[in-house]
Amino acid sequence: MSLRIGILGAARIAPTALIKPAAHHSDVEVVAVAARSADRAQAFAAKHGVGRVHSSYEALVADPGIDAVYNPLPNGLHGRWTKAAIAAGKHVLCEKPFTANAAEAREIADLAAASDRVVMEAFHYRYHPLALRVEEIVASGELGELQRVETALCFPLPKFSDIRYDYDLAGGATMDAGCYAVHMARIFGGETPEVVSAQAKLRDPRIDRAMTAELRYPSGHTGRVTCSMWSSSVLKISAKVTGSQGSLSVLNPASPQVYHRLTVRAGGARRVERFPRRASYAYQLDAFAAAVLEGTPVKTSAEDAVRTMTVIDAIYRAAGLPVREPS
Repeated sequence: MSLRIGILGAARIAPTALIKPAAHHSDVEVVAVAARSADRAQAFAAKHGVGRVHSSYEALVADPGIDAVYNPLPNGLHGRWTKAAIAAGKHVLCEKPFTANAAEAREIADLAAASDRVVMEAFHYRYHPLALRVEEIVASGELGELQRVETALCFPLPKFSDIRYDYDLAGGATMDAGCYAVHMARIFGGETPEVVSAQAKLRDPRIDRAMTAELRYPSGHTGRVTCSMWSSSVLKISAKVTGSQGSLSVLNPASPQVYHRLTVRAGGARRVERFPRRASYAYQLDAFAAAVLEGTPVKTSAEDAVRTMTVIDAIYRAAGLPVREPS
């Protein structure tokens, strides 16, 4: 058996996230692409060896020769085309953030539950051995009772015409960079937190270029998420978990194949752990293929996405900004 995947849109992320890992996966083929521009789709297909080009997203979703759809469209379009793919009987790997808001994520989670299709959010870092190890250490009790979780993802995006600053496409720093920080805070904190407060730096009255939010977990520990696409925090990708008996810190948990460092301080000792340089996207594709072909559960399900989007919505509300809407 093989898994035949079609790509919605000739997105810049698609070669890294799907095409390159698929080339080394014996059970996966990327067989089709569609884009709003026929010329762009043709050029993308020629460059990356994709066999079929569709003239519309509708045509790709309806293609009987594909089993699954990869959805890297702008945030505000994720929900619409994920729903269309599920209705067409396709499995879906959808880029993060999963939807524009929690209500839309809930709708899709219900559709996924009513179907027999795999619907997975593309938080690739979650499948890398580094993230799995952090989760294992926290759950083991080595750090003692959790006290504080801090996560950050900041990078510079000074091109303000970029779609990631477009409210009508569900843009904003908390959506693009912050979805990672929120997801890591949930996973490394062991629970889904509530938002205590949030403060935004604005690009315009509706769009955040940076955000900081304080969190409180059901078990009593606290947290903070920090994200930005343009702020004094030019580049910061990190996580820190502090407990009553120790702490761990992670440098670059989001893309550990580029560089990473996991440092654990506990029991009066310090150690550094290292992990394979294999791409997080390759581990993610392994998980998606196994879910479709073998029925293996995924860690970034539609239900998991609902919890992440609920926190993102709460951050926007706490910061006095509107929740994003589908395009």
